[in-house]
Amino acid sequence: MATEAKVRRVGRLPRLPVVLAAAVGASVAVALAAVWAGGGATVEVPGIEDAGAVTTWGLPVARTLVDAAAVATVGALLLVVVLLPGGRKLTATQLRYLNWAAVAAALWTVASAGVLIFTLSDLFAQPVGEIVSPAVVADFVITDVQGRSYALMTAAGGVIATLCVGIGTARLARVALVFALAGLLPPAFSGHSAASGNHDAAVISLALHLVGVAVWVGGLVFLLVVAARREEQAADAARRFSPLAAWSLTAVAVSGLVNAAVRLPSLADVFTSRYGLMVIGKAVALAALGAIGWWHRRRTLPALMEGRRRAFVRLAAGELVLMATAMGLAVGLSRTPAPGAGDASLSTTEELLGFPMPPPLGDFPWTPLFTQWHFDPLFAFGTAAAGLLYLAGVRKLRIRGDNWPVGRTISWFLGLAVTVLATMSGLAVYGKVLFSVHMGQHMILAMTVPILLVLGAPATLALRALPAAPKGEPDGPREMLMKLLHSRYVKLISHPAVASILFIGSAFAVYYTSLFETLMRSHLGHMVMLVHFLAAGLLFFWVVIGIDPGPRRPPHLGRLFVLILTMPFHSWFSISLMSSTELIGEGWWSALDRPWVEYPMDDQYDAGAIAWATGDIPVLITTIILAIQWIRSDRREARRVDRQIDRGDAGDPLAAYNAYLASLRARDRRPTNSRTSEES
Repeated sequence: MATEAKVRRVGRLPRLPVVLAAAVGASVAVALAAVWAGGGATVEVPGIEDAGAVTTWGLPVARTLVDAAAVATVGALLLVVVLLPGGRKLTATQLRYLNWAAVAAALWTVASAGVLIFTLSDLFAQPVGEIVSPAVVADFVITDVQGRSYALMTAAGGVIATLCVGIGTARLARVALVFALAGLLPPAFSGHSAASGNHDAAVISLALHLVGVAVWVGGLVFLLVVAARREEQAADAARRFSPLAAWSLTAVAVSGLVNAAVRLPSLADVFTSRYGLMVIGKAVALAALGAIGWWHRRRTLPALMEGRRRAFVRLAAGELVLMATAMGLAVGLSRTPAPGAGDASLSTTEELLGFPMPPPLGDFPWTPLFTQWHFDPLFAFGTAAAGLLYLAGVRKLRIRGDNWPVGRTISWFLGLAVTVLATMSGLAVYGKVLFSVHMGQHMILAMTVPILLVLGAPATLALRALPAAPKGEPDGPREMLMKLLHSRYVKLISHPAVASILFIGSAFAVYYTSLFETLMRSHLGHMVMLVHFLAAGLLFFWVVIGIDPGPRRPPHLGRLFVLILTMPFHSWFSISLMSSTELIGEGWWSALDRPWVEYPMDDQYDAGAIAWATGDIPVLITTIILAIQWIRSDRREARRVDRQIDRGDAGDPLAAYNAYLASLRARDRRPTNSRTSEES
């Protein structure tokens, strides 16, 4: 009996509270050690004011708790929305884990408020008790970018905690998940990355890094929770999480590499600086986590599918502690000055642009537009992922024996190539310096790229390549995509009037208000502006020449009218730019040191001319494509009717019309026959 009890104790799974407490403890301990080793804990110097030990050590602890609570919030909501099977209304199991999300979000709110206070104390080098007052905190939130970022995080946590209490539907749970992911991003646009050179790449890669870590770690935490609690849906949750984990690992690795490359001046600094050594430590931890993930896919996940959870839970517990260690290193990195940090050699222009002022374009052919390149992680990673997913879909169809038109594939990759050209070549560099080049970039993203991408029919490819969910099983990606394409939201925005207003009206809204200057001054704002131009163009041209399924579209003649009625407003916008006497975005252009730009109004006139000239060619191409689609549609309809006639289908229009004439003749004969019978 004693031997059996001993064996039972040896084989017992680790308790869930112990594992979670160990993970948080490891993260806090590593963060404090990294802060001390990296020089983030300053030594008190007599005569110089200091924030005090409470702030020095309290700030990294609060940041660690913020990270842990944010990850737990995202993980719980991810479990409810994505990993657990369910319908429109949340099940009892989903509601239970939604309460976990509410508790985690409440902790996130409190910890974010603590980081806000400690950061204020750290920046002013005064103890918390002496600096904190409602007026000072309010001024810090209003005037300082770090204050705003942590205030936004605090607000996001509070909104999520409140929202989760009353949620009962999957739709509201998805809204809460979006809020949680958005709440992760404000710190990415302040601090080290936002203040460094090439800050566009730095902040975007950091934002992608934060989202990837939250999805990966948070998903694993709650996958471990459902497995340890013997939930019936644990195997389904693991199956759904596996591809998410792979994509998150890729996003974390690539974005971390980009961020380190931006922050470290040279390769030698990786091995000689404290910051570089911490980056190596994170890389080693990431490699180990990748190996564990591979082992999960090979061994423990198949065992979990068969109901054997012991190996999965044990390995996942160790993986979670290792992830917590990596997160502690990340907190230490945020408090460790990078090599060259604090260098005041950056000019005002470099701080605004994120790169040095480029040379003048000179005369035609403007070769700097093709020689000046600037890496943008959002569009680089986005186009790479779009290309790989498209190729995977085509490959799956080919293996299955189905055909996919080569022209669609060519159109899709041409669209991606033009997107890269518009967002990372000299067009992107000079688009921040010259209004004329910016307008060319705008026209390419809004009127050229969408035509090519829409003709690639990505949604049709996805619907054909993705497997259908088995009968009785929860909706898979294919079913969710189909529901999205036919949802009321898509039906609303794809109405021709709405799509046209968004396409043309947004240009007036951006350029004829202070919005343009505001967006140009912000890294996030500039990115959102470019993405919006691309999205508005995709929506408009999907309505006019789209191949993918969706809500009921107008007939081809109606689409032609939509195109004809919309384009005069584009010409009006172009002419208004050319004839304007006020410089658009004057505050932004005057802040830049552009010695080779003598007449900004002439550059604005060129911007209007570019908008007018580049608008006509896409319209002509779209009209030709629409005419070809119209002719092909009529031919397909004629062939369909011919096939129905050949089969003698009762449903074909010609047969129905002949039957109608025959019924009329029969009706005309009936009175005559009856009169004849009466006379006889």
